[in-house]
Order: sequence, then structure tokens, then C-alpha cells
Amino acid sequence: MNINQLIAEELQVKVWQVDAAVQLIDEGNTIPFIARYRKPVTGELNDEQLRTLDERLKYLRNLEEKKQTVIASIEEQGKMTPELLQKIQDAQTIVAVDDIYRPYRPKRKTRATEAKAKGLEPLANIFILQKSGKTPEQEAEAYIDEEKGVISAAEAIQGAKDIIAEMVSDNAEFRNAIRNTVMRHGEIVSKAKDEEAKTPYENYYDYTEAVNKIPGHRILAINRAEKEKVISVKIEMPDDNIIMALDKSVIVGNTNFTEVLKEAIEDGYQRLIKPAIEREVRNTLTEKAEDGAITVFGQNLKQLLMQPPIAGRTVLGWDPAFRTGCKLAVVDETGKVLYTTVIFPTAPQNKVEESKKTVLDIIAKYNVSLISLGNGTASRESEAVVVDIIKECPTKVEYIIVNEAGASVYSASKLATEEFPNFDVGQRSAASMARRLQDPLAELVKIEPKAIGVGQYQHDMNQKKLDETLGNVVEDCVNNVGVDLNTASAPLLEYVSGINKTLAKNIVAYREENGQFASRKELLKVAKLGPKAFEQCAGFLRIRDGKEPLDYTSVHPESYAAAKALLKKYGFATKDIISGDVKLSKEIRDFEKVSEEIETDVITLKDMIAEMEKPGRDPRDEMPKPVLKSDVLDFDDLKEGMELNGTVRNVIDFGAFVDIGVHQDGLVHISEMSDKFIKHPLDVVAVGDVVKVRVLSVDKDRKRIQLTMKL
Repeated sequence: MNINQLIAEELQVKVWQVDAAVQLIDEGNTIPFIARYRKPVTGELNDEQLRTLDERLKYLRNLEEKKQTVIASIEEQGKMTPELLQKIQDAQTIVAVDDIYRPYRPKRKTRATEAKAKGLEPLANIFILQKSGKTPEQEAEAYIDEEKGVISAAEAIQGAKDIIAEMVSDNAEFRNAIRNTVMRHGEIVSKAKDEEAKTPYENYYDYTEAVNKIPGHRILAINRAEKEKVISVKIEMPDDNIIMALDKSVIVGNTNFTEVLKEAIEDGYQRLIKPAIEREVRNTLTEKAEDGAITVFGQNLKQLLMQPPIAGRTVLGWDPAFRTGCKLAVVDETGKVLYTTVIFPTAPQNKVEESKKTVLDIIAKYNVSLISLGNGTASRESEAVVVDIIKECPTKVEYIIVNEAGASVYSASKLATEEFPNFDVGQRSAASMARRLQDPLAELVKIEPKAIGVGQYQHDMNQKKLDETLGNVVEDCVNNVGVDLNTASAPLLEYVSGINKTLAKNIVAYREENGQFASRKELLKVAKLGPKAFEQCAGFLRIRDGKEPLDYTSVHPESYAAAKALLKKYGFATKDIISGDVKLSKEIRDFEKVSEEIETDVITLKDMIAEMEKPGRDPRDEMPKPVLKSDVLDFDDLKEGMELNGTVRNVIDFGAFVDIGVHQDGLVHISEMSDKFIKHPLDVVAVGDVVKVRVLSVDKDRKRIQLTMKL
């Protein structure tokens, strides 16, 4: 198998592009580095293509390794043939290799192995060949052997049938055909274990759906209900059709052995093939559902992390609660916590007036212009107080409700303890509420990605795959935005290309000991940060007001000579980058010629120009801005037909949850997103989008809001 050729066909790119990318990956380069700084080498493969390429490369290499192991095992048994070798080499999946290897895999004790030990394999072969003119009983007489434990002809026939059943079960072509039949025509069926029990899974108490049509979110729901022992689940298969097809494949005509073979085939199917195929089909459905859910989770996470920061404002973080009071934290525009306190405007204390006065004093003293209110317990009650405060405040103050997901995880973490050793968990949470508004990416990287709450069934799926995918998403976002080397926390630095946990801590330690970095070159003085790590990370780390103006751009140090030659050619100095005076794109007519003159390539030249014209540019600025509020909407205020603006909080397979400001997100079902047919909600919306919706229905008892985007 030519792995690179296969990947090129799957990605619909040239083989040389894949060859180049694979070589770069094997040399230890990271995906963000290759995507940004090796565009000319890979023909501009983007990070998404490179992630897919890397994933397929690992799978196909594992497949090749598996093939070699299987080939070696079969050769060792002396059973390899040219045809078998070709079949193994042609196999496209690990499942296909397993199917081919099944008859040769060393087996634990089975009914067939016991029958073979009794010397009954030749009898089974006679039955399969179907050429003897004798009856099964007559053939079996020759195999009666009391010493071997074969007491009668009937026992000999049964042993032969056990061998045939296993032979049928081990046939790779049969298994593959049955698997495909079940995937096309099977049904998944679930039944309640207790029909009277009230659970969230009542839809699945008596449920049937075609295997080839059931969507991923229903598979994950059924799996969870089964795990919680609420329902039983099975795959209904077209048994009669499958057995008939097997009979046709094995039985050559109406012979003396037809009945024996039919019995052996049915036994092989019912006892050996069917349970295994059911497990495989359910695993396939689950894996596909998980992959879909992980993809959606990753896209949601990306949108959340890439929400634009609200810069230049002092924010009051408000972590609402009842009995223990609402924790407040004032955070200045740089993210530094200036002040914390606790107020008790909610039950049972209800010190509303006292709390309002405290907050108004804080707003005046610290020039607060924005309140970041968590959406957890007592949020609704706190919002009413916040709106009253805003009405009484002489200066303009706005508020926004932020998703608290993951805040409690962060607040109790070792990292939060190191960051705020003198704060309790509530104070840390309030600080996090403010900071995740000021810079969502920098704050949210401190939280385990799956705890951020923008997925579905995240605790039910392959955790290794989920963690890896979400980690890649965070890494891509961090490197896409770039990181301020002199202010970034260790958790943020960890996601920078080429930097691991140890290096991130060493960078922070160096900064604390020696003061701010004056240049990117200084990174080479950090303990354990060698030339390779420097090559991978330098372009993604920014230095504001450093010795070298190019350090404030994403121009890589390896291209500084070319960048300076370009500036000099058109009469600019590097200091003009910081002042924003560099204007090159209109000056250059022949990019090919200029790139040759400054000894670079056209792609790098164009990237350099874009960076030097807009140093420190943030791709998040292009994303929709969060909706800031100054008044409250109550659940009881909602009426059918009401039109509102809302923020998409989560996208799932069957729709999107939209925050319309009433502490209960409304659901826009996929059927209510567009007049046109759409395959997935992500085709229309993304987390963080601001959308206009109309209220379809309000269920006050169940706290459910149905919305439509078809206005």
C-alpha cells in the first residue's frame, strides 16, 4: 500500500504535498508550524487538512504494522499462500485484516478445537466437499473412537458440525457480507426494563429505527440509557435472508449432507457470527456517533475560544449564589485582580440595598464599565439586582451573562491555587468570570476543554480521542491568535507550537527572575529550550515594545533578513512597523521578481507584507461581538411570536441552544433553522453567533423554550 498516495486521493491533493507534509511531521514539526511557516513546502495545506493527514497517517501506519504481524504469524504456521498474502496486502482497514486472520489466530478452547482434537476434521471436510455417496451416519462410523471420546456416530457428526460452524464463522467474505447486510437492513431496537419508571429516556422505552438512518445523538442517548440499566438494546437482523445466503454459498446441491450442513451453518450464524456482528455494528455506530459528536464539540469549542476579547475595560466579575453570598472580583484591563468582596443580595439574607450600595461604590472607585455575571445558581435573582444598579448608576455600565461551565473545575484546581493562593474558590470563580470576558482564549485554556460545556454526551465517549481532538483545537486556536510572551500564563504557553508543560513553566520562571523578554532570541536562554523548540515556537510568540519590531509580528525569525531587505527596498525602517506606517501591498507589482530579490518565496512574501502592515493583528476581531445588555427579560415576559436577539451557546446534532437572556436557553430545532434543507446545524450557526429568533412556544412547567430562526 502506498500510504501517501492513498492520503493524497482522500484529501484530493497532490502526492508531492503529502510527501512533504509527512516528511515534516516525521522530522518533529508541529501542525501549527507546518501550516503557518511551511506553506511553500506543502503547497499551502491548511491546519485542518494537516490534522486529517496526520490522523490518517497514524491509522494507515498502524494498519501496515498489523499486516506485517499477521503475515509473520501465518508464515510461522506454514499456511501462507500467494492468494492469502495478496488479500492481506489489499485490505484497507484493520477490521478487514482481523477478518482474514480469524481462521489462523491461535484460538482458546472451543467446541471446534475439541472436535479437531478428537480427529473429526477429516469428517467435516467430507461433509463440506459433498462428494461422497454415503450418508452422514455411514461416514461417521469410521470416526467412532472411545479412546478419543467419540462414543457414537451421532457424536462424530456433532463434532464435525461444530468444526463446520466455526469454519463458516471464520470466513472473511461471509462476515463482511453479513456486516454490510446488517448495516443496510438491520434495525436497532430498545425496550424499557421498567415501563412505569420516569426517566429522561422514555422516548426509547419501545423504540425501533433503521441502523442506516439512526442519527448519532440517538445512538449516544440509547447507549447512555442502556448503561444506566433503563433499557435493553439489540440489533434486529434479517436472519432468514442471511442464513439462506450462507446456505447458497456452502451447499452445492441437494446431497446426503444438505441437512447436516444447514444445521451447522445456522449454528455457526446464531451462536458465533450473529453476536459478534451485533457487537461490531453497535461499535461502528457508536464510533461514528462519537466521531460526529467530537467534531461538533471541536467546532463549538473553536468558536467559543475565538470569541473576540472585550479589551480596555475594567470588569466586575460576579459569581452568583444564595446562602454563601455572591462573590465579586474587580479585574483591570490587563487582567489584574484589584479587589474582591462578598455581598448577600439573594435569599436567605436578602440584603439588597446594602449590596447595591457596595457595588455602586466599587463601580465608582474602580471605574467599572462592564459586569460579567455567571449563569449558575441565583443568576436570575442577581441579574435583577444588577439591572437596578445600572439604572441607579450615574456612569454607563453594561452587563453580560457568561457561561460558568468549567469555572468550578478551574477554581478548585492546583493552577487556580497557584494563581490566587489567598483567594477562596468563590473569589477565584468571580475573577474567572471577568477574565473569560476580557480574553476568552487566555482564560478558557486553564480549564480542561471537555469541562467547558459546548458538547453533548462528552462523558460517554472515547476519552482519549476526545482529549486529543479538543487539545488540537485549542492548540490551533492559540497559535492562530498568537501569544504575548511577556503576559501569557503557563497554561496558555503550553499550547504554543513546540512548547510543553516543562518549557512553559521554565519560560514563566525565566520571566519572573529576569524581567520581561526584550527579544525572541532571548528564548534560547530559557532552560531546556533548544534550537528546534525555538524554531517551532518563535513565530507564535509576540513581544510588544521589544528591541526588534518584527518580534511583534508573526514573521518568523528565519525570515527577518528577507523582511528587512524588503523594507529597505521600499524605503521603510523596522520601527515603521510599530507606528503602522508600513504600506507595501500597493507598491509591489511583480511578487515573483521581488521574492527572488530578497531571497524568499512568493507565499512567505505575501504573508510578511500582511503581518508588517497590521502588526499584532487578532483574527478574533472578525468574529461576532458578544451582546451587552442593560435591562432584564424575565421568563414570564416571554410570549409566543416575540422576536429577540440571542447568542448561540451550544450546537448539537439536532439543533442549537440560544441564550435570549432569560436564564434558560431556548432550542432552535434543525427544522426551524432554515427554509432550505440543511444536513447539520453547523451549516447555519456556530457557537458565539448572534442570531435573531422568534418564540414558538414556552413551557413554564418544564422550563422549555422553542425558538425559530424562520422569521
